[in-house]
Amino acid sequence: MSKTIKLNIEGKDELELPVLEGTLGNDVVDIRTFTKGSGMFTFDPGFVSTASCESKITFIDGEKGQLYYRGYPIEQLAENSDYLEVCYLLIYGELPTKEEKAKFEKTVSRHTMVHEQLTWFFRGFRRDAHPMAMMVGVVGALAAFYQDSLDISNPEHRKVAIYRLISKIPTIAAMCYRYSNGLPFNFPRNDLSYTANFMHMMFATPCEDYEPNPVLVKALDRIFILHADHEQNASTSTVRLAGSSGANPFACIAAGIASLWGPAHGGANEAVLKMLAEIGDVSNVASFMEGVKERKYRLMGFGHRVYRNMDPRASIMRETCYEVLKELGLEDDPRFKLAMELEKIALNDPYFVERKLYPNVDFYSGIVLSALDIPVSMFTVIFALARTVGWISHWHEMISDPNQKIGRPRQLYTGPTRRDFVDVNKR
Repeated sequence: MSKTIKLNIEGKDELELPVLEGTLGNDVVDIRTFTKGSGMFTFDPGFVSTASCESKITFIDGEKGQLYYRGYPIEQLAENSDYLEVCYLLIYGELPTKEEKAKFEKTVSRHTMVHEQLTWFFRGFRRDAHPMAMMVGVVGALAAFYQDSLDISNPEHRKVAIYRLISKIPTIAAMCYRYSNGLPFNFPRNDLSYTANFMHMMFATPCEDYEPNPVLVKALDRIFILHADHEQNASTSTVRLAGSSGANPFACIAAGIASLWGPAHGGANEAVLKMLAEIGDVSNVASFMEGVKERKYRLMGFGHRVYRNMDPRASIMRETCYEVLKELGLEDDPRFKLAMELEKIALNDPYFVERKLYPNVDFYSGIVLSALDIPVSMFTVIFALARTVGWISHWHEMISDPNQKIGRPRQLYTGPTRRDFVDVNKR
């Protein structure tokens, strides 16, 4: 039997609103008839209590600390899968067969090169331009170079655009890094895995052969998996809102990158490294944590807006962090010892335990990326690379929905009431 909610509004007929049930998570009140029946809007700044869409891609239960991609727990995917297999899952809804996986990987590897004229585009940027500034501009410019996949009503065009974005984003990300450091661009190598190829494009030099370390490749691949999607966050919602207007997929992903660039969204792991630098030495950790209790300092990389329990990605990233530090012989590095002391206090001090200020995925991913010699300015670029498949999956789901409408939030207007114009000489 379907559930409803009845509202009694003074001067109006009783309003009955249906309750929609998902397969997991909270039920939602369908308020599509609310304004017509009540003459009012709902008010929800930040949309924290509003389901903006129906989706089958990702599920989060913040209270229980659960994250599922298409129903699969993130722990299982991070342990047993690789990033491209997860990409296939997010896009198509099912894990690929062996044959499907091989075909998908081959197709992606054959589209990693970018139009040669796109390399000239970088010359217009200052050498000291932030890599995210370049990412926003270059990804948006892809629509000018690949005009044969812009018809969003054409399923084949959408498919080609999806493959191009997943394939070329690592190349563009590496180019942003190389350009910022005055290094020549590296061509992709089709004989390497997706993540190993990205590391090659980032770090190889023409002077000698580059062989990616498999332990480090696995670590970065896990970071990609853990950041591939996270439901209706700010950047994903931005992609959906931009896409609802009919904008081409390259423009939509560029919009998502711009949203991710905000320090409240994609800059969290940068903030962790900045905090570690400010603490300076392991001997200062105890006094710093006391300062956190007294609200003198902000503890970056601990707690999460969505998760009220342990971030399920954090335990995976913690294990990966230790694997990387051991592989690189960095267990005694002063900065990493400092980070581990922070973790120790946060996991054992009743103040932090009671408030569930557990280390989150950003705490560990920032340490891992730093250990991989990826500069802080590239952290959000790495995030954008990983999240592209989530963005494009949500975009494709929305465009394929026959009930999709252009996004048009309403507002509570608190400005001046009507007033008449006064000539400038009489003001």
